[in-house]
Amino acid sequence: MRDLKPQGQRQKILSRRAIGELGTLEANLQALGTHRSEALRLFLASRTTTTALAQVEFWLEFSWIDQEYRVAVRRLAEFCAEHGGR
Repeated sequence: MRDLKPQGQRQKILSRRAIGELGTLEANLQALGTHRSEALRLFLASRTTTTALAQVEFWLEFSWIDQEYRVAVRRLAEFCAEHGGR
């Protein structure tokens, strides 16, 4: 049977603790992604239905959530880099 992995690359087996951490990071990213999508939809809808002041509030809410989402993406990427992910 042919080996499907490129030569020279070995896959690391994660410890239970690392698997738990990975699960937590993925769940957090998923939750923040859902919240971010909802905030973006509200902001886009507010552009035609609310006052300028309300639009600013919706934009600030989206910006804050987007920043949290980006931090979660960075943490997941760092985890993957530390544990041999490509």
